[in-house]
Amino acid sequence: MRSVPRFRDLPVTLRVPLVTAGLMVLLGFLASQSVLVTLGRVQDARLSETARLHVEGLSVALGPSVLRQDVWEVYDILDRAHSAFDGQRLLLSIVADERGRILAATDPRRAPIGQEVATLKAEAVSPDRVRMTGDPTLRVVSPLLFQGREIGQIVTELDVTDLLAERRNVSMWLLLGNAVATALLAFGGWLAVARILRPLGTLVLAMDDSKGAPRPIAKADIPSADPGLSRLIHTYNRMTTAVESRAEAERRLAERERFVSLGRLSSSLAHEVNNPLGGLLNAADTILCYADRPDVVRQSARLMQRGLSHLRDVTRAILDQNRLDRVGQTLRPEDLEDLKLLFEPEVARRHQTLIWQVDAGLAELARLPAGPVRQVVLNLLLNAGAAAGPAGRVGLGVVAAHDRLTFDITDSGPGLGQADLDRLLASGPLPPGGGVGLRLVRDLVSGLGGEIRHHRQGGTTCVRVTLPMQGATDA
Repeated sequence: MRSVPRFRDLPVTLRVPLVTAGLMVLLGFLASQSVLVTLGRVQDARLSETARLHVEGLSVALGPSVLRQDVWEVYDILDRAHSAFDGQRLLLSIVADERGRILAATDPRRAPIGQEVATLKAEAVSPDRVRMTGDPTLRVVSPLLFQGREIGQIVTELDVTDLLAERRNVSMWLLLGNAVATALLAFGGWLAVARILRPLGTLVLAMDDSKGAPRPIAKADIPSADPGLSRLIHTYNRMTTAVESRAEAERRLAERERFVSLGRLSSSLAHEVNNPLGGLLNAADTILCYADRPDVVRQSARLMQRGLSHLRDVTRAILDQNRLDRVGQTLRPEDLEDLKLLFEPEVARRHQTLIWQVDAGLAELARLPAGPVRQVVLNLLLNAGAAAGPAGRVGLGVVAAHDRLTFDITDSGPGLGQADLDRLLASGPLPPGGGVGLRLVRDLVSGLGGEIRHHRQGGTTCVRVTLPMQGATDA
């Protein structure tokens, strides 16, 4: 089931019109409430004035008749008042004496003579408190005054159906008008915002389609009428050029570092090549001199075979280390042995002690690519050897556990300085001075999804590289 996108995940061209529509709905609601409140006040004032005039007129006309208890005269006055009243708004008028008993009513069946008026004036209010409640009928009660004396009560029932219908009509038209206005303004807002933000959409598409390599935006798509957006896109184009230049520079630095790491081994490897060559030349001279002695020839041939095998191993290790970009090659135990073969001359030249322990088999190693791992380990070993100094200790420990492969490179040197730690652990710009080997290590480990940790304890510096094991196809 697809999840409903959150509001903040929507594009700006939709969010702004939606916000505009929401504000319009709120504004329409407040305006409608204001209109309805004003209309209610006008209707309440009209009803209150109508009820007050009706009651005051009846009080003047009914006063003498109520004092005389002249029922027929009261009926006559109520009938004439009902006939002269505005339309059919007046439904019922009741006159009661000072004891609260009904003297006369416009509808004797609903209000019989002599009945208590208290039951009929329930929920009735005075004329000045008449309000629309949603009920189609309202009851008004007022004292019957004559010469300043209360001689009875008047209860009137009013029909407000037409006023309620008027309010409903007004509400409906307000709702319809607000809906149309909101829809029009929202659509207009969407068109305006979409037009304004079209260059930003072009910028977003260019960034999304870049697949990690930003591409510049054509000059035809840059809005010349909007200086702000124009500056933004020009800045983006300059950034893409800078990113491309930086990527190219990093590629060249990485390529250079591969040869630099081999160059640092060249003097030691020269001895590894010269020594077997000297032995091979001696063996060749021996064969020439003692060609008639089979035992000497066989011994010399075995010596030449061992020397040539050593030269083959050194040459293969150098070639494998140089071909870091080979595709499909996974890490093997032989790769680590090649690194040991390349690094041992450095150890021998400095009279150092090398501790080499690999507790990972082919199944674990094959889940990582060979090229980047070889480069990481060789660079860290070279730095560790240089840091350990003459007669120092350098170590490599490889452990596989919990779908992760851990490489511990240790040395007995004084430890890494802050600048070297920044190159190895931080992602900011490279500080001036120094090489890029440690930064290359960090970039390679980051590309493999791993992490680097550094700690020093008991005079030993340890750089731990932890790499997640991948599938064979991923590697």
